[in-house]
Amino acid sequence: MNLIIMGAPGAGKGTQSVRIAEKFNIPTISTGDALRRAVREGTPMGQKAKSFMDAGQLVPDEVVIGIIKDYLATDACRNGFILDGFPRSLPQAEALEAMGVRIDAVLSIEVPDDAIVKRMSGRRVCDCGASYHVENNPPRVADVCDKCASALYTRADDNEETVKNRLATYHAVTEPIAGYYASRGQLIRIAGEGNVDDITERIFDALKQIEA
Repeated sequence: MNLIIMGAPGAGKGTQSVRIAEKFNIPTISTGDALRRAVREGTPMGQKAKSFMDAGQLVPDEVVIGIIKDYLATDACRNGFILDGFPRSLPQAEALEAMGVRIDAVLSIEVPDDAIVKRMSGRRVCDCGASYHVENNPPRVADVCDKCASALYTRADDNEETVKNRLATYHAVTEPIAGYYASRGQLIRIAGEGNVDDITERIFDALKQIEA
């Protein structure tokens, strides 16, 4: 099964991609994973990417897509794959199709913006690695870690204004991909609010239709 999973920052697609990968025994592939592997192995595309990276430049779409295509042709992907965070834009989606990469379904984990802002801005973390949420998983003492008693803090990425800016970028650049795949009958919209296990069950139920 060849899948793409997409969703706004904070929609929870990372957790769900891990669960899908475990159930179907297929790898989850991100752009960063593919780039690092290609550079490490010194593939022709990896060498091209490294030249841009060494110069402090963004790796062009055509190189990124070439690297993704090379990765998808490896034995690790013979039973399928999940592309997580790629494609990120409509031109990348069009280029992926032009290269002949077959996609069975695109899962869009959908959560309203206000729920995402509340979810992410309410997170509190500790340097020891513990993580909390002011409403869903509060520490016993406000702003104090249960494990080590250190002060909790909000990560810069979880600042409300930063979250809103990331969401705006997602809607402008990445969300149009949903319409692209919907027009091809490949898009599956998944309600991303509620219990994590319930969301997983919605995904698996939807994928049963693909397998059938």
